[in-house]
Amino acid sequence: MDTNSLILLIVSFGAGCAVIYFFMVKKNTPETPQKQAVLHANSGQYQLQAYERLLLLANRIALPNLISRENVTGTTAREMQFILTQHIKEEFSHNITQQIYVSDAAWQAVKNLKEQNMLIINQTANALPAEASGMDLNKILLEYVMNDKMGLMHDTVCEVLSFEAKKIL
Repeated sequence: MDTNSLILLIVSFGAGCAVIYFFMVKKNTPETPQKQAVLHANSGQYQLQAYERLLLLANRIALPNLISRENVTGTTAREMQFILTQHIKEEFSHNITQQIYVSDAAWQAVKNLKEQNMLIINQTANALPAEASGMDLNKILLEYVMNDKMGLMHDTVCEVLSFEAKKIL
């Protein structure tokens, strides 16, 4: 190895160490209070928007709202089962990134609502005879929601999300 190569190697090594040191110092340097305040304000805004979106999601996948929006005449119970569960899956997948900004309890409540509604739809549809219509399924689902407290889980989820959002304000 000649002298020029050795000098180039030492300079490159020194430059690499300087760059690494610079990034380490920058990483460990506390941010200014003004910058921290701006970051905190933006974080709170993102959290509030996430809670708003999840409240909207909870209302969109609530069985009464879902049935009134997706009420297709002339379908079988199985077809309506597919339509309702597919809509819940799509709504949920559009909002899955909101879990980054909300508490674990809030996200778990939304997930439980999704799972519960899909379970109710699937169990109800499977209990119906093969010749049942989509209107029959919708009627039984609405009766269930009106007569069973668990059918109104979306109200509880909305209360949890509202409570969490108000803590940010």
